[in-house]
Amino acid sequence: MRPPASKKRVAAIEIAQRAEADRALAEAYRRVAGPDGDPAHILAVSSPNPRAMEDHARLYRGLMFGASPLSRSERELVATVVSRTNGCHY
Repeated sequence: MRPPASKKRVAAIEIAQRAEADRALAEAYRRVAGPDGDPAHILAVSSPNPRAMEDHARLYRGLMFGASPLSRSERELVATVVSRTNGCHY
């Protein structure tokens, strides 16, 4: 059950920009970058832990593009319903 709107908390995560990334983070950003050359925001929040960022990207790719009895459209529908249920705009 979700808390009332007045009780919601928001976490603030400092996201390291590519220009200020150390070698490990710069490599992680390069490996998880989207078509525009930047990582998705949902991945960039893991910038304090580049390995976790890459693990998250691998998990996502496996779920959305790996072998499955679900079509890509069905997977997107599940993701949309879960996000909506959780109040997430992703």
